[in-house]
Amino acid sequence: MTSTLPPVVEPTTTRAVTTRGAKPQRPKPSVGRVFAWIAMIAVIVVTLFPFYWILRTALSSNGAISADPTSLLPTGFSLGGFERVFGLQSTKEALAQGGSGAAINFWQYLLNSVITATMITVGQVFFSAGAAYAFARLRWPGRDKVFAVFLAGLMVPTIFTLLPNFALIKSLGLVDTLLGISLPSMLMTPFAVFFLRQFFLGISREVEEAALIDGAGKVRVFFRLILPMAAAPIATLAVLTYITAWNDYFWPLMVSYTDSSRVLTVALGVFKSQSPQSGTDWAGLMAATLVAALPMIVLFGLFAKRIVNSIGFSGIK
Repeated sequence: MTSTLPPVVEPTTTRAVTTRGAKPQRPKPSVGRVFAWIAMIAVIVVTLFPFYWILRTALSSNGAISADPTSLLPTGFSLGGFERVFGLQSTKEALAQGGSGAAINFWQYLLNSVITATMITVGQVFFSAGAAYAFARLRWPGRDKVFAVFLAGLMVPTIFTLLPNFALIKSLGLVDTLLGISLPSMLMTPFAVFFLRQFFLGISREVEEAALIDGAGKVRVFFRLILPMAAAPIATLAVLTYITAWNDYFWPLMVSYTDSSRVLTVALGVFKSQSPQSGTDWAGLMAATLVAALPMIVLFGLFAKRIVNSIGFSGIK
């Protein structure tokens, strides 16, 4: 009996393919992503271009601006606009460089803006936090109805309150004073109360009740527990209030008459109107505008992270 052996299969060697050092293939961007990037870049350019144009005008000389108003680069590069803003040029030098010769007491106006914006921010945040705590955490008859009436103030245009506020400030003898500019906005606003109330409602009542059981009163709970837990939204409200107060124009224009109480926004309008020459000192005006806006840009940059964190605020930590 014979047996047949299976054929011997010789092993075949395959060369291993190594991918060491090979660059991973990146997924090709989709058409939607490309259009999203293009749209985002377009929005950024449109948003930043006015600031660049202000800088371009501030670094140009007035004569060159008139000769070539469409140039994207500074024409006739000069720091004369900033020198006039900071009071480093005489009237003769300003007129020689095409300036209007108008004077702007920049440091006085800057100090006035800082004082009024600080007073408004501190007062509004403090009183709004107290009112928001009362509407959110305390139980008293008619609370929700009173809050609804108070919230209706959001629908009242600011222009309607100018004359009553002016009559009140005049009766108090506070016209042409920094306190007169600050007082109408120092107490509270419907938006500020509503903004903080929404955060206070998100704080767990168990945390507050535990503090009350330990013997803490309502005032102590408010200052030692609620306010620290709401640090992010309070900082957000403070920054927004400060920027709003800094940029306010019409009310300070009505109340302030002299340099002792003028703020930067009003001073810029006065600087533009006080032109002994036929043309406006655009370089000086844009330089003053840029310097006036710079503190708010820095402030927002410093607190941007805290503002973003306030969106994800939670009462439990």
